[in-house]
Amino acid sequence: MPVDYSKWDALELSDDSDIEVHPNVDKRSFIRAKQNQIHQERQHRKLQIETYKYERVVNDGLLKRISGLLASLRAHASEAVTRNPAEVAFQAVMESAGDPKDDKPPSPPEGVHAQEKEQPSYTKMMATLLDQVNKALDEKKPENRYEAMISEIQSHEDKVMELQKQLVAKLEELQKEEGRKITSEGIHTGFDSSHVAKSKPEEKKDSTQVELLNPSFAEASSSSAPGSQDVKVDDDSDIESSPAGKKFGTIKANDYAASLQFLSQNPQLLIERETDGLLVQAFDAALENKDELSRQLVHQALLLQYCRALGKDGVGLFFKRITTKGHQAQDVFYKDVQDTYMKIRTRSREILAERAKEGQAEGIEQIQLHAVEPGTVINIKVPSADSEDPEEQEARKIFESFKPEMRKALETGNLDEVNKVLGEMKIDEAEELVGLFGEANILSLEEEIIDATTEEGKQQLKEIEAAASVDKKEEYGDPDPAMGPHIALLMAAVRKKKVTEDALRGY
Repeated sequence: MPVDYSKWDALELSDDSDIEVHPNVDKRSFIRAKQNQIHQERQHRKLQIETYKYERVVNDGLLKRISGLLASLRAHASEAVTRNPAEVAFQAVMESAGDPKDDKPPSPPEGVHAQEKEQPSYTKMMATLLDQVNKALDEKKPENRYEAMISEIQSHEDKVMELQKQLVAKLEELQKEEGRKITSEGIHTGFDSSHVAKSKPEEKKDSTQVELLNPSFAEASSSSAPGSQDVKVDDDSDIESSPAGKKFGTIKANDYAASLQFLSQNPQLLIERETDGLLVQAFDAALENKDELSRQLVHQALLLQYCRALGKDGVGLFFKRITTKGHQAQDVFYKDVQDTYMKIRTRSREILAERAKEGQAEGIEQIQLHAVEPGTVINIKVPSADSEDPEEQEARKIFESFKPEMRKALETGNLDEVNKVLGEMKIDEAEELVGLFGEANILSLEEEIIDATTEEGKQQLKEIEAAASVDKKEEYGDPDPAMGPHIALLMAAVRKKKVTEDALRGY
C-alpha cells in the first residue's frame, strides 16, 4: 500500500537538515537567514491583514455618510429649483452630519498606520470629499450645478465601494496564503499528560456483618428515627442586642469619640445581629413616641453597619471620614440615617393608629330594645300634643326634649328605627334616654296577636310553645322514667296543678 505524504506539504521548515547550499556559503548562516525571511514574511502578511480589516471598517463608516448625504441632496432636489442651490446643498450637508459621538473612527490596531499621528474624523473626510467635488465642478462649469454635484458625489461613492471590493479580494488572498502553511502558532497543546489514574482493587476482608435483602430499608429507618437529625429553626423574633450593644446604643449620636473608644474595646459588636437588635430597639422606642431615642438608636445601628461594610480597617476608616469636615461620606451617612429613621417612624405611627382603631372598636357598647318574653312585643306610643291630661302633657314635654332624629324614629312606630338611633349614641346617653321613655310611658309591652291560620303564624306559635316548654322543664325537671308510667303521670299531674295554683295565687 503506497504511503501518502501529501499531508506534509503544508509544513514549512526553515532548518531542514537535507538542505544543500553552495560550498562557499555557511549552512548555519543560510538557515538563520531563511528563518528570518520566513518570519518577516509572516509578520508583514499579518500586518497587511490587520490593515485591510481596519480600512474596511473606516470605509464602511465613510460610505454610510456619503449615502446619507446623497439621500439628503436628492430629497431637497425640488427646493433647489426655487432656492439658492448652495444654501440647499449646505442644508443637506448639515442634515447628514450624523451624531458627533460617532464622528471619530475607531483606533487602529498596533502597527497599522503607525506613521499617522491621528486618524482624521469622518467630518474632515467629508469636507475633503466636498472640496474635491467643488474643484471638479469649477473645472467643468455645468449648467445645473446641483445635479452635477449629486453626480460627482455618486462617483466618489462608487470609487469607495470599488475600493471595498478590492480590499475584500486582497484580504481573502492573504488569509488563504496564511492558512496554507502550518506554523507553530497553529499548534495547540492537547492533554499534557497521558497518564490515566486507575482505581485500586479493594481488598476483600472477612466480614461478619449480616447481608440484608433490602439494605435501603435500614438506612431509611435510621434516618427517620427520632433525634437522628438536628433541626435548626431560625427565629428572627428573638433578635436582641447584647448588653454591650444596648450600652453602645445609649451613646449620643454626635459623640464620635465615645463611640470609637467603645468599639475599640468591644470589637465583637461588628456583627449583623447587633445592628438588627439596635434597629428593633429603635422601632420599640418609636412605638412609645420616643423619637429622639429612636433616631439615636438608628444612628448607632447604621454606624455598626458601615464600619462592618468597609472591611478590615472599617472602624478607623469610617471615623476618619465622618469626622473630616465637608467630607462626602457625611452626607451619605446622614441621609441613610434620616431615611431609615423616617421609615421606622412612619410605620410605628401606622401601627399606633391601627391599635387605636381596634381599641375603639372593641370598646363600643350599644343599648338596644328587645322583648324578652316570647309572644310579647314592644309598642311605641307617642304622647299627643293636643291632650289636656296633665300626665300626657308632661310626657309630651319629655318627648319634645328628645333630639329630632329620635322624635322622628318614635313617630314611625318602628322599634328598629329607634334602635338605630340608640346605636349611634353613647352608652350613658342611651341609658338616660331609655329611662325617659319609661317616665313618659312611650314604650309598653303587649302580647303579640298571632294569626294561626297562616303558615307563618303556625311556625311562630310552635316556637313560642317550644320556648315555654323549655322554661317549664328548667323549673320542674322531667319525670324520672324509672318510676313507671303511673307514677310519672301522677307527678306530671301534681306539677300541673301546682302551676295552676301558683298562677291563681299570683292573681
